[in-house]
Amino acid sequence: MIKSIKKEIKKVIVGQDKMIDALLIGLLTNGHILLEGVPGLAKTLTVNTLAKVLNLDFKRIQFTPDLLPTDIIGTEIYDIKSGEFRVKKGPIFANLVLADEINRAPAKVQSALLEAMAEKQITIADENYKLDMPFLVMATQNPVEQEGTYNLPEAQLDRFMLKVVIGYNTPEEEFEVIKRSADEKFGKVEAICKKDNIFNMQEQVKNVHIDDELTKYIVDLVNATRIKHKYIDFGASPRSGISLYKASKAVAFMSGRDYVTPVDIASMVKDVFRHRLVLSYEAEADEISADNIIEQIVSTVPVK
Repeated sequence: MIKSIKKEIKKVIVGQDKMIDALLIGLLTNGHILLEGVPGLAKTLTVNTLAKVLNLDFKRIQFTPDLLPTDIIGTEIYDIKSGEFRVKKGPIFANLVLADEINRAPAKVQSALLEAMAEKQITIADENYKLDMPFLVMATQNPVEQEGTYNLPEAQLDRFMLKVVIGYNTPEEEFEVIKRSADEKFGKVEAICKKDNIFNMQEQVKNVHIDDELTKYIVDLVNATRIKHKYIDFGASPRSGISLYKASKAVAFMSGRDYVTPVDIASMVKDVFRHRLVLSYEAEADEISADNIIEQIVSTVPVK
């Protein structure tokens, strides 16, 4: 099923395998994805295409400094005909939600999104509304333009299962992108999956086997970020170990295996850890990134 889903997406999207895999991992494990990349990398088109292939509801929210929480979750409005208040649901009520340039909205707006991500529910006028499953938030950040942006609080960053840094297409892929865009020769995608299929795959991911030794390896990787280090003020949170555990299972499942290998774990460490490490001033002064530190940790922590 995973191969068929990717094949359909590739009718529209050229390259960007890392982004597609991240979205599928999030969907298979009920996680949320933070993407960092320059504009024009087909982020919106990818999520929209995935929604069509999976026959899911898709909404896009453009985050701006004047955005209000009610613009996301919805509000009560007065119906003149009935003389009563009724709830007008916001765009968060969808299966796949693209929060575009999430760091352009202030903390109050970001916190409105936090409840939906953490609790899978929305509160409007003291009433709770459960979100339809599956539910995936893919948020984007532009790493280039920082004017008028608000840094996401650590508590909200921690809610994202993965932070994936995406780059430009290869020259060959860009050639294909130009040809398709100029000639408008995008393939027509088919809805080949239903919600029941998604729920079934989620259960299969849960049943992927992971040895206790590999679970201990995950714990060792997490704890290695918490050892006193001049470049780290705060190490990875408890959620990081859970996320790495789930992501590794999803990678194994997408590779057609029912067991996890150390390579599966190592392949996801950066995406799971990079937004959860709080680096020190010395790291910034020495131009040391989170990825640099994670590479060092992976190379020094043995698989027992």
